[in-house]
Amino acid sequence: MNLLQGKSVVITGAGSGIGLASALLFAREGARVVCADIRGQWAEDAARAVAEGGGTAVALTCDVSNAADVDAAVQRAVDEFGRLDVMFNNAGIASNRVGQPFEEHTDADVERLFAVNGRGVFHGCRAAVVQFKKQGDGGVIVNTGSIAGIVGWGSVVYGSIKAMVIQLTRALAAEAAPHGIRVNCVCPAAVLTNFGRSDDDAFTELDPELLDMAKTLHPLGRLITAEDCASAALYLASDMSANVTGLALPVDGGYLTK
Repeated sequence: MNLLQGKSVVITGAGSGIGLASALLFAREGARVVCADIRGQWAEDAARAVAEGGGTAVALTCDVSNAADVDAAVQRAVDEFGRLDVMFNNAGIASNRVGQPFEEHTDADVERLFAVNGRGVFHGCRAAVVQFKKQGDGGVIVNTGSIAGIVGWGSVVYGSIKAMVIQLTRALAAEAAPHGIRVNCVCPAAVLTNFGRSDDDAFTELDPELLDMAKTLHPLGRLITAEDCASAALYLASDMSANVTGLALPVDGGYLTK
């Protein structure tokens, strides 16, 4: 459908999961993509996969907790493709372990989660707004939130930071609207990707029992995939949602209906 034909897009966390699925989908829809990831090899692999599918992408090592890295990702889009049209602030990390109680989080745990999941989104939004205002013709920001930022679900600290991302999205959407800048976020439920897994376990097959359990978390009874989330991000990034801003879009198999 060429929904992003000719658009210049930065995707953080593009090396796996939702970021990788989005890089592939956006490129199929005509976007030119900067695949940014803290793991440089994963970013290279993502860009190669896009190219093998007939798309256009470049790779960049990027630690979103570092403002200079995020600014460099936006500049790379401008240098390679002439401008920035879409910023997808997708990079994120999980809590140290599943079910980690609130009181067992150390200061270092909280800082680690906030540096990536909170400050990283702030850095991406700021860099994008600066570039969009410089260009003078609007732009689109998509953030990755979580249903854990809407209801109590999973880690208290993780969910609280994701709630900040959702409120940042809404508040920035209102402020940036007069400049033609739209800001929305995708809020997944349980998506089983490399998220929260060690490097040794990354890209390996998941336990079938875990997959079956994950299905039961959602009323529709289906796994939520990285591709499901990428499709939601594509809607928010494209002109299909030209009159949509400030939205926290759940991709949750109906979880929030419970």
